[in-house]
Amino acid sequence: MKKPRVSARGRRPQRREGRWIDEFWYGRNPLSVLLLPFSWLFWLILSLRRKAYTSGLLAIYHAPVPVIVVGNPTVGGSGKTPLVIWLAGFLSSLGLRPGIVARGYGGRAMSWPQQVRPDSDPNAVGEEAVLIARRTRRPVAVAPDRSAAVQALLAHTDCNVVISDDGLQHYGLGRALEIAVIDGVRRLGNQRLLPAGPLREPPSRLAEVDFVVANGKAGRNEFAMKYVPVSPRNLKQRELSMPFEAFRDAQVHAVAGIGNPRRFFTMLKDKGLKIIPHSFPDHHRFRASDLEFGDERPILMTEKDAIKCEAFASERCWLVPITAELPEAFAQRLENLLNGDVDG
Repeated sequence: MKKPRVSARGRRPQRREGRWIDEFWYGRNPLSVLLLPFSWLFWLILSLRRKAYTSGLLAIYHAPVPVIVVGNPTVGGSGKTPLVIWLAGFLSSLGLRPGIVARGYGGRAMSWPQQVRPDSDPNAVGEEAVLIARRTRRPVAVAPDRSAAVQALLAHTDCNVVISDDGLQHYGLGRALEIAVIDGVRRLGNQRLLPAGPLREPPSRLAEVDFVVANGKAGRNEFAMKYVPVSPRNLKQRELSMPFEAFRDAQVHAVAGIGNPRRFFTMLKDKGLKIIPHSFPDHHRFRASDLEFGDERPILMTEKDAIKCEAFASERCWLVPITAELPEAFAQRLENLLNGDVDG
């Protein structure tokens, strides 16, 4: 297999893996109509599965503490992880003891559930779980079965409220509150179910959740979530940070293997940086060769990607931490809904 060509200026062509599906689902591609019969079949299976839970045919695990599910109605990243981190901090500020569960997507552990620590191997438990453990310093457990993850978390910690990262469609887990996160730009795409569109559930599902949070511009009855980038930190020397102004003199490489890389690229441009974008598929397993661009320019990447590159990253690699900001109205409504549901 040929290696990607590097030009004389050290710039390799931007990767397109996975981009065609975004153009297919979030554009007006008429070919998606051909997949509508499969979408109807998907809807039928989804409806029967949900009915099996609501009718009692399949059991629902109800934890002894409130569970807050943060999910999205579409396939791909919409910004759940920064919101989960924000929620953990907010609940802690209320005097609660939050714990977090996740699927552990991309993890290759031999057994589940797994307890996640800040120094856990992302190849075993998934990079998002390690990121959450590092940023929140709260207990984290992962398993494909969210109910099993919750039980493992409660068995080993004193958590009195659980945040589920994803799991909106995991109906085997009972929940006190549901928060749906959508991309404020891409929204629901062509509003068709898989595989004709990006939806995991019909658009009407948003009317059932307690909160709809839009990553970016919010619509009616939605809460806007804003990403605030923090000064880049060096991957080899974590104590070393530099302001964005220090990277404005020349072009920098921008690396993103997330659901919507353009969001990361736009954020860097808004900071005045001249970037050479490099898109990778979501949850891409980085290798050292992925960061070889034929020059000595700085490389800025998302915090999630940086976790997977720590073992081979050079001094030119910098991670860009993200902090989520939510409106006061969201925080107040969340606190109001939790009152009376959580024991100290």
